[in-house]
Amino acid sequence: MSTESTQTEGAIIVFDGICVLCNGWVRLLLRHDRRGRYRFAAMQSEPGRQLLAAHGLDPLDPVSFLLVEGERAWTDTDAIARVLAGLGGAWRLSGIVSVIPRTIRDSLYRLGARNRYRWFGRHEQCTVPSPEQASRFLT
Repeated sequence: MSTESTQTEGAIIVFDGICVLCNGWVRLLLRHDRRGRYRFAAMQSEPGRQLLAAHGLDPLDPVSFLLVEGERAWTDTDAIARVLAGLGGAWRLSGIVSVIPRTIRDSLYRLGARNRYRWFGRHEQCTVPSPEQASRFLT
C-alpha cells in the first residue's frame, strides 16, 4: 500500500504496535471514536514505516507519535491534542495543553517515548485487532 493511497483515506495514526502503553491508547481511541474517524498503522507494518519515512521520521528509531490527515501531519503532543479534540465532546478540552510551550510538552513526551518499554512493557508481537476492528487498521 503506498503512502499516497493511505493519505486520502482519512486520518491515520501511526503507533508502536508492540508497546503496551501505545496499544492501550489505540484501545481507548477505538472505544471513544464512535464516528470511526481514525485508522491505525503499527510502525512495524509496511504502511506505518512508509508514513513515518514520508514525514521525516526514522522508521528504525521512532520516538514520535504521528497523525496524518490528508496532506498534513502532526507529531508528538500536537498530534495527541488534535486526535483527542477530534473525538468531540469533552475531549475537546484537551486543547488546553497548548498553553504549555511546545518545547516543554514535547520534551516530556519524548522522555516517556524513550522509556515506554521500560516503564510500561512491550508485547512480543503486534496486537491483532478483533474482526470488527480489522478494517480500521492498515496492514
